[in-house]
This record gives sequence, structure tokens and C-alpha cells, in this order.
Amino acid sequence: MIDTTYRNTDPELMDDPHVPEDVLREVLDDISRVNRLLNGNRITIRAIDQLIHENPQGTYTIVDMGCGDGQMLREVADYYRKKGVDVALIGIDLSEKGIQIGRELSKDYPEISFLRQDILKIDAGALQCDILLCTLTMHHFGDSQIPIFLKQFVKLANLGVVVNDLQRSRMAYYLFKMFSVIFIKTEIGKLDGLISIKSGFKRQELLAFAQNIPHAYHSVQYKWAFRYLWLMRTNRPQESK
Repeated sequence: MIDTTYRNTDPELMDDPHVPEDVLREVLDDISRVNRLLNGNRITIRAIDQLIHENPQGTYTIVDMGCGDGQMLREVADYYRKKGVDVALIGIDLSEKGIQIGRELSKDYPEISFLRQDILKIDAGALQCDILLCTLTMHHFGDSQIPIFLKQFVKLANLGVVVNDLQRSRMAYYLFKMFSVIFIKTEIGKLDGLISIKSGFKRQELLAFAQNIPHAYHSVQYKWAFRYLWLMRTNRPQESK
């Protein structure tokens, strides 16, 4: 049995900048497929909807940190096209290859743009938005790095920050191991999926990070399948005051 007491510190294979673009494309496609099958991105969209409902305005700028191939952004774009809500979407990622893949896949989405940037060096004064997303990105970073960008995130987002990431548990690990045999095509995807789960979080760890961000209203909820939704309201709704 694996030990989930502490977070894994080994890097994921897909984070290696020398991974060929065609291989990275296949791995990102694996991740997108898993999210579609498990409705993982729907968790983020519902949280966005909540912030928009609480803060009605004419248009919204939404930034996705660690956007990968932009699948999250395209799902957000499709959803709000149907609802008639005007959104400008920006994907930020350190991987130039990932950004290029995202641009190719998003060519029919004029509301989506991409920037290559290290989220550890984000300048909140240079990039403002209404809502900031961080979906399956935070677990790629160590405990000492996470507070660095979270403090910038809450300064950057006028309405709120939506973190959607993995629960670290033995059950999640072994269920994914069986799931990946059928639904994950690449060996990197299978290995990185297990590393990701070992790098995920316990609820008390997220609450500990939240204590160091006092200028936001925090909500941490467990969601299926083995996810945590951490919603940070930077413009606290009236009923919660």
C-alpha cells in the first residue's frame, strides 16, 4: 500500500521541457479525456457560475493558470456562449509547446488568447482579471512554492480564485491505476496520473494554505471524483459579511 501521509515531491514526466511536442500533445489529450469522462472541468465551471451570479456585470475576464492545451478555456467559452455571457479568456502556461498546441486547438475561439509565463513570477499589477482558475496545476508545485503564487492570485482576481485539484488518497491511487488501463493511452499519462495523485492534497493542507491568505473568504469542498474545490472570494458576497 502506498503511503499518502506526505505529498510527493517527484516531478511529473510531462513537466520536462524536452518532452517532444507530439508526445506532449498525446499526454494533454489523455488529461482532457479523463476530465471529460469524470466531469472534472464541470466543477470549475459551476464555481465560475457562482461568482458571476454573485457579481453581475457586463463582461468578465477569466484567466486560467497552468492552462495546458486550453481545454478548460474552450469548455468555459462553449458554456458561456450558450448563456450569452460575454467573457474574455486568457490561458497562461510555462510550456511553449503547450501554448502552441492550445492556440491550434482554439483557433475557432476568438475570445481565447494565450500567454507564456511562469506563474511563480506573476506580477499582479501587470495582469488583472475578474476570475482566476487553477485547475490541476497546484499539485505540480512544492509546499514552499504554492503560497508565492496564491498571494499573487488573490491580488490579481477582482472577484475570486477557483482552485480545482486532486485529493491525495489510497483509494484514488488504486482506482486510477485500474481506470488508466482502459482510458489512458500514453505511458507518461499513466505514470504521471499516479504521481499527480501522490502530489495531491488533504483538506487540512488546503486550509493551512488558506490561513496565510487573510484577505479572502475561503471555501474548501470535496467533489467527485477525488477532487477539492477551493473557492477564494476576493470580493466577498453581501450575505457572507
